[in-house]
Amino acid sequence: MNARYTDNLERYADLIVHVGLNLQKDQELLISAPISAYEFVRHITIKAYEAGALHVMTDFYDEELKKIRLEKSSEEGLKVFPHWKQKGYIEMAENNVALLNLIAPNPSLLREVDPGRVALLNKVSAEASKEFSAYIGGGKISWLIAAYPTEEWAETVFPELSKTDAAEKLWDTIFYTTRTDREQTVERWEQHINELNEKASLLNDAQYTKLHYTGPGTNLTIGFHPQTKWISAQFTNDKGIPFVPNLPTEEVFTIPDKTSVNGVVTSTKPLNYGGTLIKDFSMTFKDGKVVDFSAKEGYDTLKNLLNADEGASYLGEVALVPHNSPISNTNIIFNNTLFDENASCHIALGRALSVCVENGKELNPEELNAIGFNESAIHVDFMIGSGDLAIDGEKPDGTIHPIFRNGDWV
Repeated sequence: MNARYTDNLERYADLIVHVGLNLQKDQELLISAPISAYEFVRHITIKAYEAGALHVMTDFYDEELKKIRLEKSSEEGLKVFPHWKQKGYIEMAENNVALLNLIAPNPSLLREVDPGRVALLNKVSAEASKEFSAYIGGGKISWLIAAYPTEEWAETVFPELSKTDAAEKLWDTIFYTTRTDREQTVERWEQHINELNEKASLLNDAQYTKLHYTGPGTNLTIGFHPQTKWISAQFTNDKGIPFVPNLPTEEVFTIPDKTSVNGVVTSTKPLNYGGTLIKDFSMTFKDGKVVDFSAKEGYDTLKNLLNADEGASYLGEVALVPHNSPISNTNIIFNNTLFDENASCHIALGRALSVCVENGKELNPEELNAIGFNESAIHVDFMIGSGDLAIDGEKPDGTIHPIFRNGDWV
């Protein structure tokens, strides 16, 4: 490995510990990661202890074992979930343990697996994880999703290259998109977050009641309750500590009134859901619910996703991302939602985020439901932005203001 790679890796690990997690002295950390990332996990563990971590724990997994289970297990076996593990996660959350989820997906891993079996396993997992998901969606604890590139993932992004060259290029791209390819990474991230917070403040000051989206295959209106707010991907946990749960991030976002979504929307990038790609898909919404949909690839997976539970066919997030951004400007389809959603405006099916509600952590389910808050075991982002997207905001008095033109902020 050359010196430049080593320096970038060092900055990436620093970014994860000091900006993403903002790990505090005497705080515990749980790292969930694929077995292929063990060396990088060791590197992050060192950084965490140097930052004053009390204890660093690891939870390794192997996607190939998931594939074997899907292919070989009985249907009853797919319904088995290790509840002891979920209880452990909840206990750690109650004790302010920070969570790092390193992801290294193989987008084509489950291409030949029965979508019905994949949907069953995803549903069982989502239902069992619902209580813990509240700690994440509410920003109650510090958590972070960051990427670790593997040869399998890199091959799907750069199929024209050898495995080794593809992985090296993916690493370089991740360093670029996370701003870890240059000095003063932490300082540049502080500036970036401040700029995103300024955008969120402008949207909140405008008090838009609706957004109107128009673009190729898209004519969609999304309504909002006055009690919801726009935020950047900088949360504050229950201890008052700020953290950034996604690296990279280019979005400002809020939640819709679940019953105030109408029209047609068309995806602009593939969606990797549970190891299966869904491509070239569109959805029609009426009073918030998906009433029709199509997909050129992954139709059954999309169908199972929408049928996961009652809330799965309603929206839980609306995010604005400029077409002119480091991720988008790479002109790369990452086949990974963490990156693709930050290259494009996106919306999410399923669970809404209580951090986007004024005093959301203090409201009970009935109070949240009254403002159009969507409940679901799933939360799946998909990309709808492009250089042709226009978005207009409607104010309470009915006046219309342009927000996006040609995919970028006005």
